[in-house]
Amino acid sequence: MPEAMVMTMAMAKILIVPVASAASISTRAAAPRLTLRLPRPGLLCPALPPLSRRHIPVLPRLTQVQQSRGPAIMASAASAETATNEENILEFVKNDTRRMLHVVYRVGDLDKTIKFYTECLGMKLLRRRDIPEEKYTNAFLGYGPEDTNFVVELTYNYGVDKYDIGTGFGHFGLAVEDVQKVVDLVKAKGGKVTREPGPVKGGKSIIAFVEDPDGYKFELIQRPATPEPFAQVMLRVGDLDRAVKFYEKAFGMTEFRRRDNPDQKYTLAMVGYGDDEMKTTVLELTYNYGVTEYTKGTGYAQIAVGTDDVYKTAEAVKAFGGKLTREPGPLPGIGTKIAGCLDLDGWKSVFVDNVDFTKELE
Repeated sequence: MPEAMVMTMAMAKILIVPVASAASISTRAAAPRLTLRLPRPGLLCPALPPLSRRHIPVLPRLTQVQQSRGPAIMASAASAETATNEENILEFVKNDTRRMLHVVYRVGDLDKTIKFYTECLGMKLLRRRDIPEEKYTNAFLGYGPEDTNFVVELTYNYGVDKYDIGTGFGHFGLAVEDVQKVVDLVKAKGGKVTREPGPVKGGKSIIAFVEDPDGYKFELIQRPATPEPFAQVMLRVGDLDRAVKFYEKAFGMTEFRRRDNPDQKYTLAMVGYGDDEMKTTVLELTYNYGVTEYTKGTGYAQIAVGTDDVYKTAEAVKAFGGKLTREPGPLPGIGTKIAGCLDLDGWKSVFVDNVDFTKELE
């Protein structure tokens, strides 16, 4: 037999049928119909026997394990995306320009409170604004300009002369060079001293406690002169580790130190911005053993924190479990962009756009 005929017949008997892989075919799809085109029978290509069903390859069914991998893969992808988003948010928070701007609370007699703060605590009245259409007046006091120092924003609501401070708010901390001197001045002005000067329990720092006309407590802490005498805002929380983690991630604060006091059954943590607790204002978060809930009252309102982007900051707050009380955007009539939120214990904060805040001061 000629060599060409042998090769042709051999080639005609070899059928190569491409079949899609099982991984690319749905488990519910039927096996594909195969159409084979062969040369017409002749001398060089004799007729082949009919193709029976046993010649058609049967595609393997996907195993139960393979079928179950679909949701797992999707969940894994979603988890990876969430992790990436969290990393991006943490990076923004880390690089954002933030500092504590002021603390807001309500008083029953604005002039009386201003007098006590300026004459007894050494603060300066920085500015005052009246909003008659909203029936309230604000006064801003502190130890330096608002663009560099932490200040108090006192709010007087027309006709309201008393507030419930609640059990959650603790006190404000002030750094003073001579605690005894300030206490004597408070007494001379008719103020109330709730703890006489002396060393803190278990330590050497000299402290005292006084109250303003509305009952807000101030801790006087004896320290050398500092550029920021307004040292602390103390708030009580139900889970200290949870609270610190939230302020670190959502607010970008640093935990400066933690102190446990088993004899008095409480633990506190100092968190804030900067690299030196003694030169800035911090949040003193306090956990009392076994107490998980507190009343917020009607007096204390919130702290304000500066940010470069209130919109991204709002996303960070939500990402780490906080709740928005005001969507980010400009304030009507003022234009300053803000975003309001609650932490995991229900304490309110407001983030203020840095550029808008500077313009507001001008």
